Amino acid sequence: MRCTTFGRRTGLRVSEYALGTANFGTGWGAGAEPDEARRIFDRFAEAGGTYLDSADGYQYGESEELTGKLISADRDHFVLATKFALGSAPQPDISKTGNIRKSPCRAGGLTGERG
Repeated sequence: MRCTTFGRRTGLRVSEYALGTANFGTGWGAGAEPDEARRIFDRFAEAGGTYLDSADGYQYGESEELTGKLISADRDHFVLATKFALGSAPQPDISKTGNIRKSPCRAGGLTGERG
């Protein structure tokens, strides 16, 4: 798989294709179980893929948890893009969503802790 520079001035190299991880997990009632997510991820990595797309809302956060476990052995090799504004709860409320500092902190994005 070929790589390209992410943006014009970042110098960050990523694979030309990104792996969307919305189907990693079964929180929505359908999707890939952890073993199947591992097979999908491994095939992508074997093909030279380095760029992953995730969000705390995919599978109510289960996707991000699985993705984190999948890349943990070689974290510096992968580029992870994520979104956090919508929240990961089945029925998020106003105090758990939005592009404010506590949203990524709550998801563990800045502090490494949940809560």
